Amino acid sequence: MLRLRQVMLDSVRPDDPPGTTAWHTASLPLLRARLADSGDFAAFVVDHPERSGGPGGPGALAALAVGSVEYRIGRADNPGGRVGHVFSVATDPDARRRGYARACVTELLAWLRASGASHVDLNASAEAEPLYASLGFVRKPDPAMRLRF
Repeated sequence: MLRLRQVMLDSVRPDDPPGTTAWHTASLPLLRARLADSGDFAAFVVDHPERSGGPGGPGALAALAVGSVEYRIGRADNPGGRVGHVFSVATDPDARRRGYARACVTELLAWLRASGASHVDLNASAEAEPLYASLGFVRKPDPAMRLRF
């Protein structure tokens, strides 16, 4: 999963040094813990049909879609306050154009709906936008801001 997340990061964050993987060691135990406590966090994957041996070896993934459900205080169009988030959608470069990301995202959306999310947010790269648009996502004005610690 971290390998595919790196593929996604390398494609959408051109200012970051490509292939920087030092963070994987610190991230892996946290990812495993979140997946084990899957109440509000889920990942859907497709196994790579052609890879064997090495880092892309047995159990290598062709595609990945990760999401979570977050609670926010309700409002008129979402009284329950549950919001879905899709992130870390990635496909191995040699497995693209086979519908793997679509399959992962479709299953993730079903899980988010079953988890009570009234709507789902995501950030889309230009390359991925047609996939999301075909699934019903629309662009929205984004007043988001960020503070880094």
